[in-house]
Amino acid sequence: MSLEYVERKIVEALKQSSGNTARTRALLIEWAMEDQKLLLGLTKSHLSGITAYNIERVVSGRAAKAREQAKPKQKSKDTEVAGADFGLEILKAVASTSSEVFGLENNPPLSKRKGQVSQNHVNAIRAMASREEKKKH
Repeated sequence: MSLEYVERKIVEALKQSSGNTARTRALLIEWAMEDQKLLLGLTKSHLSGITAYNIERVVSGRAAKAREQAKPKQKSKDTEVAGADFGLEILKAVASTSSEVFGLENNPPLSKRKGQVSQNHVNAIRAMASREEKKKH
């Protein structure tokens, strides 16, 4: 039932946004913030990964570091309900273009890595190149 409900909401959002997928996504996120059934339907298949990620975050200590660095926020009475921010935080992470990729949180992108090539690697490349030249002659 929830998959059918999600699909109906997607079709409805597509109609309202004239087929624009970016606007459809924004509309679905807005609706999911108010509609628990839609939120669960959208995230159900990802809950295992979300849960594993957050457990690892707590075990590694990154969660405590983030709490220490975060500024205390004033909460309104509307958000003081236990778990009220849970769905919103998931939606922000999903919709964000700068969110972390599971497993790559602590590693810089390959393009930004600076490294030295080992001499063994250089020797292996030269050996392969010299074999190729010997085959040609």
